[in-house]
Amino acid sequence: MSSPATTASATDRPATTGPTRMQAVIAPRYGGPDVLDPAVLDLPAIADDEVLVEVHAAGVDRGTLHLLTGTPYVVRVLGFGLRRPKQPVPGLDLAGVVVATGSAVTRFQVGDEVFGIGRGAFAQFAAAKESKLSPKPASVSFESAAAVAVSGATALQSVTDVGGVKAGQSVLVIGASGGVGSFAVQIAVALGARVTGVSSAAKADAVRALGAVDVIDYARADYLDGENRYDLIIDAGGLNPVRRLQRALTATGTLVIVGGEGGDRWTGGIARNARAALLSRFSRQRLTAFLSREHHDSTDRLARLLDSGAVAPVIGRVHPLTEARRALADLASGRTTGKTVLTIHPANA
Repeated sequence: MSSPATTASATDRPATTGPTRMQAVIAPRYGGPDVLDPAVLDLPAIADDEVLVEVHAAGVDRGTLHLLTGTPYVVRVLGFGLRRPKQPVPGLDLAGVVVATGSAVTRFQVGDEVFGIGRGAFAQFAAAKESKLSPKPASVSFESAAAVAVSGATALQSVTDVGGVKAGQSVLVIGASGGVGSFAVQIAVALGARVTGVSSAAKADAVRALGAVDVIDYARADYLDGENRYDLIIDAGGLNPVRRLQRALTATGTLVIVGGEGGDRWTGGIARNARAALLSRFSRQRLTAFLSREHHDSTDRLARLLDSGAVAPVIGRVHPLTEARRALADLASGRTTGKTVLTIHPANA
């Protein structure tokens, strides 16, 4: 299991009686999944407000894919590295055990089981700010917990904090079989909404199993023709023009565009997001776009939903760390349903 550890400063490596080196996957340059290589690295240093986590499982999400490819190019300008990834070890979602704590950490101690967002999760050890972690419910496996933080928090905030869903409302979730969409369906259902999901025909049964009252095959039906109108639309698909989305909203309905998918290689979906904000100023409808806030407030709420059984991650595939290339390639091609998880062999096992 986890090794004993002592508190570490921002400039010192965490002191442990266990290994000082770890297995990891690195991206030495920007590119597709094929740029990933196995590596043996020193354990990451932690800052005063961070903990070192022995990673048992890591989630695979679209944010990681964007940081791997360096697209849209705006992510490079925002500080993630102009010519190559500043953080060579990819991965955000993680679940594992705390093995060292920074001097300012108060929420966790060595031996705690946690889940949330870290840096360099595709490795046996990863650093994470304590503000981005939550205690892992005992009823939830490491593999399930690793699939929650990024997509689950995005879905939770889009449905509740931004979308303001209420019991009895009609909700359309576009991209309902994906990582964010599968959580959005469950959360909206748990809050008493009537949910319609949009997915491929092959994934329709999986979406119904999440609680959707109806599932529309995007390849066979125009779900934005205005024949059916919704109080809330969660667009996790990233390809629909804002004007078409408006047609499927009620007169005072709310649109939430999730993330920045679609668009060009320079700015991604930012132009569409800006267009939604502009059009919203001249409409009774509320047209919004947002980027998820990374904080334990969201993962704490998700932990309660997970523990109660109201929400469960849909895990389509589980791979060992050595198959990280395949896992990201499947995500990029759309071959996965729900979330993909990497299991990581503990260094001390």
